[in-house]
Amino acid sequence: MLKRRVGVIGSFVWDVIHGRDPRDAPVEEWGGITYALGALDAALTDEWEIVPIVKVGHDLVARARDFLGGLERIAPDAKPIEVPHLNNRVTIHYQSAERRREQLSGGIPTWGWLGLKPLLADLDALYINLISGFELDLETAQLIRAHFGGPIYCDLHSLLLARQPDGVRILRPLPNAAAWFRCFDVLQVNEDEMSMMAPDPLALAAMATASGVKVLNVTMGARGVVYFAAPGFNRLSDLDRNLLGGAVGAVRTELVPAAPARDLSGGDPTGCGDVWGATYYSRLLAGDSIAPAMRAAAAAAARNVDHRGASGLAQHLRGELSVK
Repeated sequence: MLKRRVGVIGSFVWDVIHGRDPRDAPVEEWGGITYALGALDAALTDEWEIVPIVKVGHDLVARARDFLGGLERIAPDAKPIEVPHLNNRVTIHYQSAERRREQLSGGIPTWGWLGLKPLLADLDALYINLISGFELDLETAQLIRAHFGGPIYCDLHSLLLARQPDGVRILRPLPNAAAWFRCFDVLQVNEDEMSMMAPDPLALAAMATASGVKVLNVTMGARGVVYFAAPGFNRLSDLDRNLLGGAVGAVRTELVPAAPARDLSGGDPTGCGDVWGATYYSRLLAGDSIAPAMRAAAAAAARNVDHRGASGLAQHLRGELSVK
């Protein structure tokens, strides 16, 4: 059977993690888009395959190929694109289970439209996670929207982070937020990112739905996720871009609690938002409505806490034994 194909735009990152467990030495392992890839591998149905659209530095491309080779739903023709730059690396210092300081090094270049366009030609859906915040500029995102007919999911992630001269990431306002919103059907942000664009969730939801976003998800850590759905939208089959800014009715909203809380002192919160978003989108692609998809995503994010790193994550999320 011919597989349906979901493209994944993001960045492979090599993490050095401090303070995840104060008793341990710093840990080095894959991060960035690898968490979302693992979650997609675990949550997509058999009719789908994953097509990573990723550039990887020459120093880590062999390791990136090995990681992709360990995924079950990776497309046979999928491979990272090697570039003559050092790969992105992030040093993470955890201050609490939900607060951390990040310092970015490396120099993977931004996608240009001429290089990206042919890679979208045979895709049925697109998942974008702006891991570094430099994967796409606004013009390229607008061209994706204009030329790609399938559903587009975006986690704005590091687009809301500036990079200081020493590589430390700090929150920043997002210029042209409404223009960015018009590029996506389903949008994910966290509370801190939301605060850089609007005074409260309702104001951000109004901007998003007026810009054509069909559902906005605001993740709030242990308190769960609140969503804001455009009138008439409950699942991807309801997608109608002809209603841009013109849908009639009230925005629907609901808080979907996180999975039962657990003691994070012995777990790993790294990647929970990425696992949440990738699982959520996988369930939407399977035909689920918003709330059931979010509940599945919450369960996967909670399960991610029990696993350290992205290697073997897909097996862990499926309930299989994984060897790291």
